[in-house]
Amino acid sequence: MTSSSHLTTAERAVGSANGLKEAPPLAERDPLARALAVDEALDGRNNLLNRRLQMVEELWEAVILQECGQPLVDLLQRLRSMCSPEGQALEYPIPEVLQIVEHLSLDAAIQTARAFALFFQLINIVEQHYERAEDSDMRMVDSQQRTVRENEKFERLFPYLRLQGVPPGLLRRLLERLHIRLVFTAHPTEIVRHTIREKQRAFSHLLSQLDWAEQSHPLQAQMLREQLAEEVLLWWRTDELHQSKPTVLNEVDYTLHYFEEVLFQAIPLLHEYLSRSLKKSFPSVEPPPAGFCNFGSWVGGDRDGNPSVTANVTWQTARYQRNLVLGKYIESVKALTKTLSVSLHWGDVDSQLLDVLEQDRRRMPEVYESFSLQYRQEPYRLKLSYIQRRLELTRERNRNLADSACLPVPPPLDNAYANAEEFLADLQLIQSSLKNSGLSCRQLDHLICQVQVFGFHLAHLDIRQDSSYHEAALTEIFEYLRILPRPYSEMTEEEKTAFLLRELQTRRPLIPLEAPFSDKAAELIATFRTLRRLQQEFGMAMCQTYVISMSRQLSDLLEVLLLAKEVGLYDPISGRGSLAVVPLFETVEDLKGAPEVLRQLLEIPFYRQYLAQQENLQEVMLGYSDSNKDAGFLSSNWEIYKAQQRLQAVAESYGVKLQIFHGRGGSVGRGGGPAYEAILAQPGRSVGGRIKITEQGEVLASKYSLQDLAIFNLETVTSAVIQASLLRTYPNDLHEWSRLMESLAERSRQVYRNLVYEQEGFVEFFHEVTPIEEISQLQISSRPARRSGNSKDIGSLRAIPWVFSWTQSRFLLPAWYGVGTALEEYAAKGEHNLNHLQHLYREWPFFRMVISKVEMTLAKADLQIARHYVREMSSPERLERAMELFELIAQEMYRTREMVLKITGHKELLENDPYLKRSVQLRNRSIVPLGFIQVSLLKRLRGKQKSHFHNTQYNRAELLRGALLTINGIAAGMRNTG
Repeated sequence: MTSSSHLTTAERAVGSANGLKEAPPLAERDPLARALAVDEALDGRNNLLNRRLQMVEELWEAVILQECGQPLVDLLQRLRSMCSPEGQALEYPIPEVLQIVEHLSLDAAIQTARAFALFFQLINIVEQHYERAEDSDMRMVDSQQRTVRENEKFERLFPYLRLQGVPPGLLRRLLERLHIRLVFTAHPTEIVRHTIREKQRAFSHLLSQLDWAEQSHPLQAQMLREQLAEEVLLWWRTDELHQSKPTVLNEVDYTLHYFEEVLFQAIPLLHEYLSRSLKKSFPSVEPPPAGFCNFGSWVGGDRDGNPSVTANVTWQTARYQRNLVLGKYIESVKALTKTLSVSLHWGDVDSQLLDVLEQDRRRMPEVYESFSLQYRQEPYRLKLSYIQRRLELTRERNRNLADSACLPVPPPLDNAYANAEEFLADLQLIQSSLKNSGLSCRQLDHLICQVQVFGFHLAHLDIRQDSSYHEAALTEIFEYLRILPRPYSEMTEEEKTAFLLRELQTRRPLIPLEAPFSDKAAELIATFRTLRRLQQEFGMAMCQTYVISMSRQLSDLLEVLLLAKEVGLYDPISGRGSLAVVPLFETVEDLKGAPEVLRQLLEIPFYRQYLAQQENLQEVMLGYSDSNKDAGFLSSNWEIYKAQQRLQAVAESYGVKLQIFHGRGGSVGRGGGPAYEAILAQPGRSVGGRIKITEQGEVLASKYSLQDLAIFNLETVTSAVIQASLLRTYPNDLHEWSRLMESLAERSRQVYRNLVYEQEGFVEFFHEVTPIEEISQLQISSRPARRSGNSKDIGSLRAIPWVFSWTQSRFLLPAWYGVGTALEEYAAKGEHNLNHLQHLYREWPFFRMVISKVEMTLAKADLQIARHYVREMSSPERLERAMELFELIAQEMYRTREMVLKITGHKELLENDPYLKRSVQLRNRSIVPLGFIQVSLLKRLRGKQKSHFHNTQYNRAELLRGALLTINGIAAGMRNTG
């Protein structure tokens, strides 16, 4: 294992024959020089980030040398030379290097792929760890963007608001209603194992210790470097691929890990930072309630296209969440007991606390017997002992609940907390007593903040299901009851709506306790019944939102209301209910129709009465993924922008508050990108102090794997919401600009749809030149990659694997295609039109965000490697057509790149963000050879090339494993999947 046996004699011969020389020592060749040679103001010789990047490459190479020998080290360095200085693949790859790739044994190909994947993981950690150390405003050169980015931090935001003349009263009213909810979702292309995530966190913690030790403890610093080397070696010997397909409860565990390890501690710090920064600039303004920033989760509740998410799974998820948060509270109370050692000999205690202690003594004599002597003069410790016991009893009852929601719920345990409010009241009693005696306890304040945010639920569990499931279930129910002259599914929308409105206003039950329904219908009914039981057992905070995917018409919402009525979650007669019905509009056509659907809903008197007892708030979710796959990047973003404007206008006309739920993904092709700029780019009054956003997959790891990162990202989102709500972020002549955007979006959509949905052979092209079929075989999600069966059409494919596939082959097509033609044609129509586009880029946050995202994506795309996929992966009979399609794509990319540079005024892509530019170049030079290896393995796997494995027979499973490892490595290098 420590020899060079992974490279065969034949491979060494190929390398030698083609001039593959042994690489000189790392220190002499300085492999990071190209990527790190950027603006000296950003990257000086002593820059900590640069030194750490150099260090991890040395560690990486040392491990490869130890485990695999010098020949693999030499091969890796030779392969990395295949890039241009900008980190792109050479237009004509070096023939001898391609020959080496084609002649690699499977063992060597796998080792090479693993080595590059490990390299990406290591530099990702370093960049993630140190990117906050560099002043964020140094990352932007353009003055407009620098001004924006400076206000990401609270300490800069509030002085800026004061300079802008924001009245304290206006800020106070906004903070009183400030509400931010970040919803964590299970990512169907989350490729990194939980085990690897833990190793990433451990490595980052060691880096933190090293930063400190290097300042004053050289010996300890050396020991930490050795420990880092040990971690890399252990990492190398750890399998990167999931061993089996994760269950939904596995995904629950993975996602809630961020709460347990990071967010529980980060939230009170966020509130403290905001409070302190606010006080300096606006001393008379009170900070927002602690729960202004809270969390939701779809993991265990999102059943759209995932039959593994059942009613029982949702019930178990709720139990898991409560068990986790109760465990964190018990730990905190134990720590607080050590801190609050105040003695009656040296301080006063409120009489109310003493009275409560006497009540506790009578209710829990066993606790009194255990601690009365030990804490007889320490009332706070005694009270905390009672609190700890009550929490333990609450957790015990939670563990006694059955796995199934259908089984009886055990009676409450004596002295267990009935809800989080009782626990909070006990803590506030201690806080009040301390305050009245002139004391404070930051540790207690943090715990109170945590209870106000996390309660006994941890995260608000949303339920999501496709609208077609409700229609199908109701069709079965109505046919069983024989109350309609023809099947419900065959009725017109007007007939459905009229019938549902009548049924909603009756008290007769529709669903019998037992009936011969199909499995799908029975499961849907069980879901609604479980929702009712969840609220009864865990409280309203656990679960009160039902998201309807593919909402298109009013009946889609009324169907859910009717099902909710059947289980007691909604009563239109009294106007009371406990379930928020949230339509999700996803395709472009659905986005266009969304305002009318909302208008029809708000026209219903009993529904408006229902909203009135729910803070008069209607939530609407907008999907970025399917609209992008449907119409392309520019059209999707513009339709979502318009939909927000129109939805807001409808809500205001009925006196209803609107909350937009943004279904953003991790990649640009699914609405991803910097959250700060995205929030500031929202139209008009659409933010209004409230926002709800999904956080998915690798986004969770990049934002919430470390406490400092988590706080920074939460602070960034909060600052953006405050700024977007108080300051005008849209131009005065928006109407004129909107007309222009309408025409640009329409032309972009035409170009995109012409390629994806109208060009002959495009579906086959997509399946051949991307690893979509292999991605579908990754054991990375409980949810299928396609919505329906084995169909290979684009429509049935989920947006996430669609984006993931184009990212792997370096096209990144969904994030830019069609934009160039629209911009170029407009610019050509008049001599001042280009100036107009440049003006929009400077003055309109929305347009600047769109162009910036396209620019970032183009910098990550690589047409040369994409061409290699087309040439090598296309079937002989389709190659000519495939090259024609490639030329269409290539011309559009050149066109888009040229227009982006003209509009931004940049000489090269990412000129205004040297930090990101360096990061992209640093990765590209290792992603390029990994792409060539992936192509080679995919050809062998798909039978497009005879094996060059030196007469060695490898089965399909071994080839698939090799291909999947390259997918894993490229995903790590690109820093996103879908």
